[in-house]
Amino acid sequence: MAGFKLNRTSEDIRRELMDILRSMKDPRISGGMISVVRIELTNDLSHCKVYISSLEGMEKAKEAVKVLTKAGGFIRHEMMMRLELRKVPEFHFIPDDSIEYSAGIQKILREIGEE
Repeated sequence: MAGFKLNRTSEDIRRELMDILRSMKDPRISGGMISVVRIELTNDLSHCKVYISSLEGMEKAKEAVKVLTKAGGFIRHEMMMRLELRKVPEFHFIPDDSIEYSAGIQKILREIGEE
């Protein structure tokens, strides 16, 4: 039963985090090309690893991670106001290149399909 609650809470956090990212005014992350790929939440809900990816490449993802790390207090406050959690986790943002990688694979498959 604990696994179900943890998965549900992870999805709630992911959904609200995406909404918070869309509402932030910083031009380095408000372009719409930043996405939350995966969330890993600890069992005691104290820490949350958030994998950030960008369609524009790994450098943009690293820049977004820097911005989000500095805005960690704001994000935790917003999360506390939106979700009814006893304890809001501390967020650790990690850059990820999975969107760029999948876009490259899709481009290769399209080229093969044209031949």
